[in-house]
Amino acid sequence: MAEFRHVFVCVQDRPPGHPQGSCAQRGARDVFQVFMEKVQEDPELFTKVLVTPTGCMGACMLGPVVVVYPDAVWYGQVKPEDVDEIVESHLKKGEPVKRLVISQGKPPGAV
Repeated sequence: MAEFRHVFVCVQDRPPGHPQGSCAQRGARDVFQVFMEKVQEDPELFTKVLVTPTGCMGACMLGPVVVVYPDAVWYGQVKPEDVDEIVESHLKKGEPVKRLVISQGKPPGAV
């Protein structure tokens, strides 16, 4: 992996009963934590990958949402157990994990 990447993990939390729900209610904080652990323990990634928690990115119904830049790959319904695959395939080899991709190049639903 030669390229720098920035991983954004939505950890937005809304009040219980909100019609859209939220990434936090779907386990996003655990997803964020696993990304942090994987990046911090891997010398290859430690200086080339930033992981940042974010507020709402607008794809609430598909959460937890993760976006990897500069590739602009949007992942949806990411679970903690998916993080290893994203790290190995996308962050290390530059190959997005197709089964989790909900959009590329722009936010889901953007014109």
